[in-house]
Amino acid sequence: MIKKFLILCLLLINCVANAADFQTKAKSVYLVDYDSGEVIVSKNADKLMPPSSMLKLMTLTVLFDAIKSGNLKMDDLLTASENADYKNPLWYPASKLCLVSGQKITVRDAILGIIVLSAGDASVVVAEHFAGSENKFTDLMTKKAREIGMEQSSFGNASGLPHDNNLMTAHELAMLAKYIIDEYPDIYPMFATKRFEFEDSKTDWCNDWTRTHTLNYNKLLFSMSGADGLKTGHTDDGGYGMVASSKIGGRRLIGVINGFHGRGHDALAEEMKKLLNHGYKTTQTKVFYHTGDVLTEVPVWYGIKDTVEATVNENVAITLPKDYPLKNIRVLARFEEPVSAPIKKGQRIGEVVIEKNGDIVKRIPLVAKNKVRKIQFFGRIIKNISVMFGGK
Repeated sequence: MIKKFLILCLLLINCVANAADFQTKAKSVYLVDYDSGEVIVSKNADKLMPPSSMLKLMTLTVLFDAIKSGNLKMDDLLTASENADYKNPLWYPASKLCLVSGQKITVRDAILGIIVLSAGDASVVVAEHFAGSENKFTDLMTKKAREIGMEQSSFGNASGLPHDNNLMTAHELAMLAKYIIDEYPDIYPMFATKRFEFEDSKTDWCNDWTRTHTLNYNKLLFSMSGADGLKTGHTDDGGYGMVASSKIGGRRLIGVINGFHGRGHDALAEEMKKLLNHGYKTTQTKVFYHTGDVLTEVPVWYGIKDTVEATVNENVAITLPKDYPLKNIRVLARFEEPVSAPIKKGQRIGEVVIEKNGDIVKRIPLVAKNKVRKIQFFGRIIKNISVMFGGK
């Protein structure tokens, strides 16, 4: 086997350095570049804290999976139980759609209710639809969290109301946000909805409630161009929190703030705007290759094809300070050739590395874009004879 080093790019670009300190009174902050996955700001980002209504992002993720798989449609109906009834004392001070026991709502209204109005009662409806109870639904939430790679998060309910088991980190909330953006591109635009009027209230009291509760609690949508999600949260003890994403000039950043004791959701939005703008102003991201791009073709031994296309399952990208001196950045594909068939789609056949000043700063698996079957026995004999006489 011959080890190959293929220089894919040799560019003079800014190199990684620590951005200027971001000052905030929030207890936990995390800012990450969507393409490179590199952290721009981090403060207590791996500390478990009550996520309040930001936890509803996991409730929605379980629901989104059912929609993506075709097991649930936007117009399907979900039924509210007594647990979701607006007369339940639990919902008196809380955000809600204002449902009554036995009322049916569409999946679409449940999603918009949770996203825009932070409707805890709609979260209960979703949980009971899938698991029969909130308690059992938390098992589905935990399973999904571990699947995504969220190893620390725990859940006590589907709404985010105070519970000892409701604990998440800013880091893992950002992971969840990226997962939602990646996996549900047809649903994600709903997070940019600024106003939702629930038009199926069953009582006069709920009619009054829904008339005065229509605007998204995520005030960043109203104050920052490019902001398109995701979710806010608030409890008296925990303060305000937000998971946000914005895309400006083709570049997406994901920010998380928790434990912010400011004056309401408007102050929270301004703090998040300050965080995101800090990222845009002090750093830049260079994307060399996107997920699915063909980087090279690797020779195959004993395959029905002579080569296999090599690709990546994540972006090859790096985030750089804007004002850092120019240095050499090299991106190389490293692999051994030929690769022996059979080859599975997605099989690792090498790696892509990003070097800065000769030091490797990032490694990304190089994988087969398609499968390559192995030639039959007699075909291998002919191949061996060909090689003996100088063939390929």
